[in-house]
Amino acid sequence: MAGWNLECLTVGPLQMNAWLLVDPASGEAALIDPGDHPTRLLARLDAAGARLRWLLATHGHFDHIAAAVAIQAHRDLPLLIHPADAFLVAAMPDHQRAFGLPPTPVPRIETSLLEGRELPLGSGALTVTEVPGHSPGQVMFTWPGHAIVGDCIFAGSVGRTDLPGGDLAALEASIRERIYTLPDVTVIHPGHGPDTTVGREKATNPFVAGR
Repeated sequence: MAGWNLECLTVGPLQMNAWLLVDPASGEAALIDPGDHPTRLLARLDAAGARLRWLLATHGHFDHIAAAVAIQAHRDLPLLIHPADAFLVAAMPDHQRAFGLPPTPVPRIETSLLEGRELPLGSGALTVTEVPGHSPGQVMFTWPGHAIVGDCIFAGSVGRTDLPGGDLAALEASIRERIYTLPDVTVIHPGHGPDTTVGREKATNPFVAGR
């Protein structure tokens, strides 16, 4: 919505983009993909003078949720996630060990991010859209002119599908039917790397052509 402030905070060894969305008029905020560096994320929230209303995850891979339990120690909120990715959250310590990283505690989750849900923020709302493929419960959050897409699509690339629950055909369908149908001027905010636009990816993405 007009007037919302969006800040990207790149965190963790996998350089994951956490997103802090603040509505200055109401003082409400959403933190999307709290992957690492919880002290830094909370400091930015405090600097914005905002009250955290939503703690959200685009999907359940550890690099997107590992700081959630530390944030929950300071903000009494569940991590909202799609039910199809609950198994990834439960297995997070094992996945971290497999990547040679120290395990972190599993956060408290609420599996309520379903297709079409509206998450009020100030006078506007985030819309939840299911975009499976990178993981079975991958979702994106949209508002006019913007889409936070997790690891579904990147600037010039797409999410990997060789991890548990990945599905290449589902990923391609999600991109073509859910992302490429957004207005071309929509800014895509991915889970890793720089922003891009729907129009640019439709025209130039070498992995999923805009057809």
